[in-house]
Amino acid sequence: MNLEDLTRKQLESLVEDFAKRWLAHDGLWFLQVEKSYGMEEAIRLDAEAWEQFTVVEAKRIMDFLNMEPGGGLPALNKALQYRLYSVINRQEIIEKDESTLIFRMNDCRVQSARKRKKLPDFPCRPVGLVEYTGFARTIDSRIKTRCLYCPPDQHPEDSYCAWEFTLNDEQA
Repeated sequence: MNLEDLTRKQLESLVEDFAKRWLAHDGLWFLQVEKSYGMEEAIRLDAEAWEQFTVVEAKRIMDFLNMEPGGGLPALNKALQYRLYSVINRQEIIEKDESTLIFRMNDCRVQSARKRKKLPDFPCRPVGLVEYTGFARTIDSRIKTRCLYCPPDQHPEDSYCAWEFTLNDEQA
């Protein structure tokens, strides 16, 4: 079957399945590294991989959207909606004011799976700091990223992590 033969619903299902496959691979890779080298080393290596991947992902999204670097928070808002996991996680973007954007991950597939298995939250904050900072900086180098909360931090029941992005036009 060719992609052009698929219905819109089939294409949407395929995109969701691609995202789930990617996440499964990411998780399996992490578990193998953790098994071989321990959690601390697995997180360190994961952060190194995300430092590179988040830039690649941001640039590919920008290419897809014909977006030039330097588009500020509106560009970041749009790009966040095209991340690989955006179709399988429930996320929310809040425009606090013209210089502040809040991104919240309300349902994270990884954390929800751990919760179902009665496991503690995965401590993803160190990787998230690298990931979200690099993604935002690639969209616009003036954007500053701050973690509001992310496991192992305490978090509200309705959200696993939240990130604040600020843009000051005087920043270079």
